[in-house]
Amino acid sequence: MLFPASAALGIFTALVMAALIGLGIRQVLPEEHKAQETVQLVQLVNGMLVTFAALMLSLLTASAKTSFDVVTDDFHVFASDLIQLDTTLRTYGDEGDKARALLRAYTAAMTASTWPHEPAPPGDYYPRNILPKDASDNLDDVRLDQLLNDAGKEIRRLPATDPYHTALRSEGLEQFTRTMDAHWKLIEQAHSSISVPFFLTLAFWLFVIFLSFGLIAPHNALAVVTIGLGTILLASVVYVMVDFDTLFRGFIIVTSQPMRDALAHMSLGT
Repeated sequence: MLFPASAALGIFTALVMAALIGLGIRQVLPEEHKAQETVQLVQLVNGMLVTFAALMLSLLTASAKTSFDVVTDDFHVFASDLIQLDTTLRTYGDEGDKARALLRAYTAAMTASTWPHEPAPPGDYYPRNILPKDASDNLDDVRLDQLLNDAGKEIRRLPATDPYHTALRSEGLEQFTRTMDAHWKLIEQAHSSISVPFFLTLAFWLFVIFLSFGLIAPHNALAVVTIGLGTILLASVVYVMVDFDTLFRGFIIVTSQPMRDALAHMSLGT
């Protein structure tokens, strides 16, 4: 699992070291290795490496952004399913209150454990000792599953005393099935999408590119500043890319607002 700050700092340090190593090697190279033909060859190979590195960087960034968007959309769908199920149970009447309470406790506990760096939902109606979750591990938790399963059991126990309540019970069971499907889909998709070997390969290519920059760069302040700006730019790109991939921590995170909106809806009248 990559961390945004450490990944960006690692890339920045590696690129600076590569450029300095290149500058140091240039100092001791014999003059015949500094001929125009040699410099042109280095520039040609460097251009090829830059093209491939840019392609890999764009693929990793696109993968992280796509994963981020998918998980964000899944939370919106999941929250919508929870709201619809709660609405059906509320319409059913007092017999649905126990299932609603379990559903509300599940929603609050999941929100608190998935976004531990945000204020937890107020109240003592849900378990507070569930370990914080992140994309580095599974969003699933046995106690959360149990709360949701218990809600399903209560829905199945609802008495169908007349056609109206029979229809509501059937609708509630269908909505519960959709909610469970969204629940497991979310758990399966909320994982890191960046391959560490792929990322290390990209880092190696960038290292070689900046090493070659140091080999052909003139020894003046403008060249040093330009290389320095390049390292900062690439480090910031890596930071944003990995930050997208962490999903629930960092500067860019999947919003908890859909789950909090669902919880607010469930809390009406309680």
